[in-house]
Order: sequence, then C-alpha cells, then structure tokens
Amino acid sequence: MPHSQTSAPRDSRAGVRLARGASPWLLPTVATAALSLARARRSGAAKAVAVPATALAAGMLWFFRDPEREITQGRVISPADGVVQSIMPWKDGRTRVAIFMSPLNVHVNRAPLAGTVTSVEHIPGGFVPAFNKESENNERVVWHFDTELGDIEMIQIAGAVARRIVPYVPQGTKVEQGERIGLIRFGSRVDIYLPEGVEVDVEVGQKTVAGVTRIDRD
Repeated sequence: MPHSQTSAPRDSRAGVRLARGASPWLLPTVATAALSLARARRSGAAKAVAVPATALAAGMLWFFRDPEREITQGRVISPADGVVQSIMPWKDGRTRVAIFMSPLNVHVNRAPLAGTVTSVEHIPGGFVPAFNKESENNERVVWHFDTELGDIEMIQIAGAVARRIVPYVPQGTKVEQGERIGLIRFGSRVDIYLPEGVEVDVEVGQKTVAGVTRIDRD
C-alpha cells in the first residue's frame, strides 16, 4: 500500500525474489556451477571451472534480484533504479528525465503512475553504452500510459550488454503505480517524459529507486 514519502528512499529487503525473464541467462549459469561443484572433488578440470562458474552464478542471482518495495505516494515516481543522467526540456513542453542503470542496479522497471497501457512498441536499434548520447538510437521499448496527468511516455533503452528488453504487461493492461512492468537485462537506461507544467524534483547525479523515489514536485 502507498505511504507518505520519507526523506530517504527505502527498499524493503524482507522479500527478495528473482525477476521474471531471468531464466534464459540464469538457469544455464547455475546449472554449470552446480555440475562443476559436484565434480570438483574428482576432476581437476571441473575444479578449475567451479570457482569462476560459481562466482558468475552468484553475480547473476544478484543482478536478477527483484526486491519488494513500499511504494511512495506521489504523482510521478521513478520507474527505475539508477542515477539521474540528464534532465532536458523537450520542444513540445515536456521534460525528459533520463535514468542510467548500471549492472549493479535492480533492473526490474515499474509503472511511474497508475493508468492504462495504451501502447508498447519495440523499436530495433544499436547497442552502444547507455550513458552515450547515441544510445537514443539503441534497441528500445516505448511505453505510453493513459493517466490522470494525460499521456505519459516512458522508454526502456538497451545498453552495450543489455540485448533484450522483456515487457511484463501488454497494451490495454490497467496498472497500479509502482507495479512491475518489465525487465532490461544488464546495463541500460530508462527515460520518462513529464507533461508540460509538471516540475521535476530530482537533479542530475541523484540516485533513484524504482517505485520509491518521487520525481515530480507538487
């Protein structure tokens, strides 16, 4: 349930699960680690594989974590964990807030407002690093939500390593604010466009937590 915004974003770690869409990466890695560990006592080659395989499996488990969150009350909340990379006025009066997600961040994205998903469009593109200006032409998924503030656009952008964006909900779905809507595998970026007249309450370099950090001002 939503609660009043606190001065510092909170992340409820009591319930941590794995992200939907992780299986193609996670299962082979964990299976390799388990097999090499089982054979390590009898095989020097297996022992040599066991250490890096186990480290990689642990890294994958950490990357694909999907912690429960206490959703902050506010008109617009962050759709992504990460760092505010840029805040840019747009020609049509909207303001774009770009959030860079490193491989250390949780990569499950959440709905910035309650509303109806009116469009989920996959656009093919390149895979330059997500912090690069040219990443605007990367592989991406463009979302539109019909909300109490009108149409809200959000873009999930793949990075140099992230070669797959996994939407969780289709067009026509009604979503609650802070609900999980998709996953970007590995380092990437999420852009959200605030409507004209909505002031930004974050700044460049600020850390954000999906579903917790409010990004607009009353």
